[in-house]
Amino acid sequence: MDVRNCKECGKIFNYMEGTPLCPNCIKKLNDQYEQVKQYVYDNPKATINQVAEENDVSVAQIKRWIREEKLAFAESSDIGLACEHCGAMILTGRYCKDCKKKMEMQFGNAYQEKEEKKVEKKKKSDTGAKMRFLDR
Repeated sequence: MDVRNCKECGKIFNYMEGTPLCPNCIKKLNDQYEQVKQYVYDNPKATINQVAEENDVSVAQIKRWIREEKLAFAESSDIGLACEHCGAMILTGRYCKDCKKKMEMQFGNAYQEKEEKKVEKKKKSDTGAKMRFLDR
């Protein structure tokens, strides 16, 4: 059993996994998220500062929800974050579409190279001495 203090309110609680928040603070955070989501849906032209101010939520929390892809803004919105790799403006997530595709290609190529090395190793080991039987 892991007992911790809540990161938000400081109360002691039984920590299981995820963010170190007590059940009450997690419920409060989920309620705030639903409120912000509805506000953004109703006010697509609002800025992050307006959303934060109207809903009593920090700008950092709103950006965290955007990075986690829990919250996304419309194409027509003025809100955007910079891609963590190239700096291009994006509406949700951490990376732009181009950077995501590049990463997928790099990971795919790395996987293929690893598989090719396994096949080569197997071929090399198969060419060794083998047991042979002679019929009598």
